[in-house]
Amino acid sequence: MIKRVNNYIESFLNNITMYRLVLYFLIVLLGFSLLLSLFGALPFNFIQLLLSACLLVGIGLLINIIFAKVFDAPTNVESIYITALILALIINPATSIADLPFLLWAIVLSTASKFILAVGKKHIFNPAAVGIFLASMVTTKSATWWIGTIYTLPVVLLGSLLITKKIKKMNLVLSFFIVSMVFTLGLSFISKTSILLVLEKAILYTPWLFFAFIMLTEPLTTPPTFRLQVIYAGVVGFLFSPKVHFGSFYTTPELALLIGNIYSYSVSPKNKLLLKLRESIALSPSAYDFVFNPGKKLKYLPGQYMEWTLGHKRPDNRGNRRYFTLASSPTENEIRIGVKFYKNPSSYKKELMALSDNKKIVATQLAGDFVMPKDISQKLVFIAGGIGITPFRSMIKYLVDTNQKRLITLFYSNNLESEIVYRDVFNDAVAKLGIKVIYTLTDTANLSANWQGKTGFVDSKMIVEEIPDYKERTFYISGPRSMVAVFEDVLSKLGVKSAQIKTDFFPGYA
Repeated sequence: MIKRVNNYIESFLNNITMYRLVLYFLIVLLGFSLLLSLFGALPFNFIQLLLSACLLVGIGLLINIIFAKVFDAPTNVESIYITALILALIINPATSIADLPFLLWAIVLSTASKFILAVGKKHIFNPAAVGIFLASMVTTKSATWWIGTIYTLPVVLLGSLLITKKIKKMNLVLSFFIVSMVFTLGLSFISKTSILLVLEKAILYTPWLFFAFIMLTEPLTTPPTFRLQVIYAGVVGFLFSPKVHFGSFYTTPELALLIGNIYSYSVSPKNKLLLKLRESIALSPSAYDFVFNPGKKLKYLPGQYMEWTLGHKRPDNRGNRRYFTLASSPTENEIRIGVKFYKNPSSYKKELMALSDNKKIVATQLAGDFVMPKDISQKLVFIAGGIGITPFRSMIKYLVDTNQKRLITLFYSNNLESEIVYRDVFNDAVAKLGIKVIYTLTDTANLSANWQGKTGFVDSKMIVEEIPDYKERTFYISGPRSMVAVFEDVLSKLGVKSAQIKTDFFPGYA
């Protein structure tokens, strides 16, 4: 039963983007809050909450349309709904005409900030947080963060666990929790306040969980790498602590996040590219390379990824954003992504396949730790399945172009020989750099008579046979989530330490 539920959850998470998951969670949370209001569990009634939420969504959509036309910028409808629903869950509903200005200023400024408080068409601040902060300065009112109650805690906790499982940002969230709790308890100890009472209040009666999982983890305003994310979360966690103040000035959750956003912006790439397609290249019967001219040289490390937004009508439940690794090398003048197309593709992939050279696609949020170590003497193993080969194409092409020799073995697994892509790059690396490339096919019933590579799945036996010194190697694994999980287990049973295993992962991947 547990296994069946877990498989259902995995299937659900694999077929939905992070943004759509967050949107669904916020809708469920608002619906649950409306139900609570009917039973008097919240300090406002059903009609007040419903009307305020509808007002925020409606005004947000209108303002977004206006600014998108003025700035000629493609937008994501999910983002508008998410911002409006967050505001509905942390600002008290309007109970009178006097409460409307704060609501209206909050949604107007939140939406406008995505266009105005942006550099290179990339917004700097969390929209909901900056909207609340600026609106409080205009109206002298403030957000109550009412969603942090014991009644809503079960739904918040369940949604938070699903989101964490999807985006794999637990390092960021834990850093925030640890720092904020250490400072909160430390200051409470100094002031001789009951630690148990502080813990109870922090967990049951504050927006601690909602803030961490929904707002802190917003991809566009978080740093690109593990180390920077930990520092970012620590900064926000310290300022989030309720007793942290500077003289008579006390921080608020939204201010803590905005200060963290400033740090994040200072250490993050500033790229947001509006790209036109140069050409699409069929790599295999079901995979294509999409090649774009960046206009200016993009600085990145081989193996990093970007978020790609492609606006289109009636997007399905996977939305209009994807994360794709840059298959190109920093040494090349173009940007390319390799994309696999399955039967019944998503609306996004249908639009991508039909992409013409007069329609723009937005590439932003350059990020990722799935990069080669600086120490060129470190011995590496690359394991890829299907189109998961793209980061290794980027890395190996870079090594070939810079004539940089490293001790690397690449395992590349596919069902059929026709599915092997980028063979020219890998053959070049074999000839020029001595990189060892092992192709293996899993559909043994349809093997060509001329096939000279391996057959079957890459398993512990194949790894041990091909790499006798495997315990001295760092393993890089890229492919579907299920494949990555299998190899992590295989390597663990072989005695490879977790610190020697790096996996390719994109937040919101679907």
